[in-house]
Amino acid sequence: MSAALVEVADLAKSFALPRRGFARSTQLRAVDGVSFSIAPGEVLGLVGESGSGKSTVGRLVLRLIEATRGVIRFDGQDISSLSPAAMRPLRRAMQMVFQDPYASLNPRRNIGNAIHEVLDLHDLGASRERRTRVGELLARVGLSPADAARRPREFSGGQRQRIAIARALAVEPRFLIADEPVSALDVSIQAGILSLLRDLQRDLGLAVLFISHDLGVVEVMADRVMVLYLGRVMEVAPTRAIYTAPRHPYTAGLLAAAPRLHGALRPDVQLRDEIPSPANPPSGCVFRTRCPFAISACAQQVPRLREVAPGQHIACLRDDIVF
Repeated sequence: MSAALVEVADLAKSFALPRRGFARSTQLRAVDGVSFSIAPGEVLGLVGESGSGKSTVGRLVLRLIEATRGVIRFDGQDISSLSPAAMRPLRRAMQMVFQDPYASLNPRRNIGNAIHEVLDLHDLGASRERRTRVGELLARVGLSPADAARRPREFSGGQRQRIAIARALAVEPRFLIADEPVSALDVSIQAGILSLLRDLQRDLGLAVLFISHDLGVVEVMADRVMVLYLGRVMEVAPTRAIYTAPRHPYTAGLLAAAPRLHGALRPDVQLRDEIPSPANPPSGCVFRTRCPFAISACAQQVPRLREVAPGQHIACLRDDIVF
């Protein structure tokens, strides 16, 4: 694998919660010590339940919100503390597709203008070239260049997401974050969007952080998978290893709860109760209160991420669990 395009080390983000009465202010730890890398042309899937911190990780990496601590490198450059002016040239190389295609487009502007303004912002090409580029991008995502004159309300949800993808690709990025890009769409539409994303990723050589709570979707898209729980990484492994030989109890529990996974192992692991509040996470291993294999040491020690098989890392104190 080639050198990493994106490197993240010990990334953390806490949010201050409002004080209530005379109580002391508390911190919600949304992300707590996350580290990973993505090579050029690689798709890293990021999975976990709602509230695990997945979307926050994506926004931190692009510096749409600022980290409490941690280092973010893009193409070898530390971008963690760059000023907005210094970040601006890098914005072209890093783009994001958001979850809600209804909220990501201005209803008052036609979609041609929505894409054209991105080209204007980065001063790419002359005016005529930009108009041509808009038509090419729409065709690339399965729409017609003539659609440029239409308003967002005239399109379905799937079509709007195609427009959002075209807009993200307009500046020819090298790195794309797809944050739950199909979760707001009907199941019948999802396959087409996933196929489009995979084709574009392959053809353009994009590095992608693909965020989803849907294990079936991630299985189709990702080369490697990172499993997040209460802001901490539980397991990282190649996709095949995650789906056929999970090593962390949380990963096994997610697989067991998934509706249908073609060719995937179905471990007999049941997750207990609900995910705790990130404002009051359990001591030691944050997963221990729901883990059927927890022992007393799990309440005392925070497990470090360690390699248990080639390319497969888990954060668990136990070595004797077999699914």
